[in-house]
Amino acid sequence: MRGSASEPNKPVIVLVRPQLGQNIGKAARAMLNFGLTELRLVSPRDGWPNPDAGPAASGADVVLERAQLFDTVEAAIADCSQVFSSTVRRRDLVMPVLRPEEMADRIAASSAKSAIIFGPERSGLETEEVALASAIVTVPINPKFGSLNLAQAVILLAYEWSRRSALAQPPAKELEPAAPHGELDGLISQLNDELEHKGYFHPPSRTEATKNTLRTIFTKTGWSSREVKAVRGVIRALVGPPRNRR
Repeated sequence: MRGSASEPNKPVIVLVRPQLGQNIGKAARAMLNFGLTELRLVSPRDGWPNPDAGPAASGADVVLERAQLFDTVEAAIADCSQVFSSTVRRRDLVMPVLRPEEMADRIAASSAKSAIIFGPERSGLETEEVALASAIVTVPINPKFGSLNLAQAVILLAYEWSRRSALAQPPAKELEPAAPHGELDGLISQLNDELEHKGYFHPPSRTEATKNTLRTIFTKTGWSSREVKAVRGVIRALVGPPRNRR
């Protein structure tokens, strides 16, 4: 399932496995306060629609009415070129870690579709889900009490984006827009399949860590669709039979 087009430079908010309808409603309220209306939900624990979301949204009904449901994070961000994982925990991933203002600058300066993903209230995002993003965004909070709730996390990042929204100017000419996340996912899947065929992933205990490393290489570089197609062609040429030369 693909989402509908959002307005330029307005990030999509993706809530991954949210646990309570009230928290979804409060997140929707936080979004609308700062002009964000595109909400995507990945496997909410209590299903969707949720009757508890409406009262908690305090009038942000337009966000809830337009909310879209997805089975996986990959599907929810497939049409997004810039993806930011909101987390305060340390991760064993080598990828950029941005402050909220740096994230907002990147969103405001690009015409590409962006998304910010938030994990479940209790556990946050899994490492594999964080690895899907272009970068991690972390709010500087008290290290002895890192206890932001879901709506608070959404409102902090939505506010930071809103500070740029009225002033941001698109680039004079963007030579090549970044490829949608779905195209990058296809490239990564193709590469993983061929590497598995060649026995590259060894020992087996390191397979997922190696795949996460490869994924971060491709998701943080801003590949264009043309570049993705070129690399996929290179992979096909390397694994296929040689061409006849005249």
